[in-house]
Parts: sequence; structure tokens; C-alpha cells
Amino acid sequence: LTTRQLFAHIQELLDENTAVIAETGDSWFNGMQLDLPSGTRFEIQMQYGSIGWSVGATLGYCIGRPQRRVGGLIGDGSFQLTAQEVSTMIRYGMRPIIFLINNGGYTIEVEIHDGPYNTIKNWKYAELVDVFNAGEGTGWSCRVETAGELDEAIQKAVGHDGLSLIEVKIDRDDCSKNLLQWGSHVAKNNSRPPRNR
Repeated sequence: LTTRQLFAHIQELLDENTAVIAETGDSWFNGMQLDLPSGTRFEIQMQYGSIGWSVGATLGYCIGRPQRRVGGLIGDGSFQLTAQEVSTMIRYGMRPIIFLINNGGYTIEVEIHDGPYNTIKNWKYAELVDVFNAGEGTGWSCRVETAGELDEAIQKAVGHDGLSLIEVKIDRDDCSKNLLQWGSHVAKNNSRPPRNR
């Protein structure tokens, strides 16, 4: 399963009643390539580059605009910072579809300066929904590794009356061309010697 296939499927979900919350990182760059139908909302947070903000933002958007179907696009590293807000979404019966992109690390950081610190401890992300349901919630989740599995999961998520989390297994080196270019520019700027004042 590739990032390109994932975002092609996400493109098909968009209409005037959807909102996309794109996490800091490759979700930014892929999300900005989506063709948004009139009325679709698109939220990113690039000013500070804070990772993990999108889980809480998805919760807030669901509360503030319950008539919209919210799609959260978040990488595994960012998700680990604020995962507990999925529990709050389940508690209040929110209905987002969260696409959790599992590529084993901080891809945006890999493209700036790679090292072992960019590989994270893998979680069984899809199984967290059962933990947060705690026997009474209506959250649903699955893990997908092929385009066919993704298509089937999206169909189920669209018809599900509750939170849906689709863990999408992506290769570690699968990222957008824009992220590669941006990462090389940031790396170049980071390697400049400090100016004497």
C-alpha cells in the first residue's frame, strides 16, 4: 500500500460536508495536493510545526461542527503524543474517520536529519480502540496493508455510526516529493554556521 493510493481513496471521500485535519509532516504535503470540492474544509497547522495537534483538533472539530464528517490524517509518531483524545471522541459518540499512517517513525525528521531517534516503538494502533471502548464504546478500527483492504475498510468506516480508526501500513521511505524537497532545504539551513553578531 502506498501513500499515493491512500490519498487517492481519501480524495474520493471528499464532499461539501467533509473536513480534513492534516497533521504536521507528510500529511501536510499530501493533503495540500487534494482537490477540495466547494464547501470542504481543510485544516493544517504549519506555523509552529507542532506534532500531535491533529488528534485534539479532530476532537474539537467534531464537537464544533457535528454535521460534518471529519477525516483525520495523522502519522504514527504524532499520534503517540495525543492518542488519549481518541477515548474522549468515543465517550462523546463522535464519528470521525482517522487514517493513522504507520511508517515506523518521524518521516519529516528523517528527511531533515536521519538517525536512530527517528524510529519509534511500534504500537498495535488498531487495538487501542478496543481499549478505549472499554466494553461500552462504539469505536471501530482495523489495520490495512493493501489497496483492497483499504477500500473495504473505508466502506465500513463510512457506514459506521461512531469513531473509525484505520491503521494504514506504509513503507518507511514512502513520502511525497514535496516533503523530500522541503526536508533538504531545512537540512541545508540547519547546517549553516551561526552568524557572528
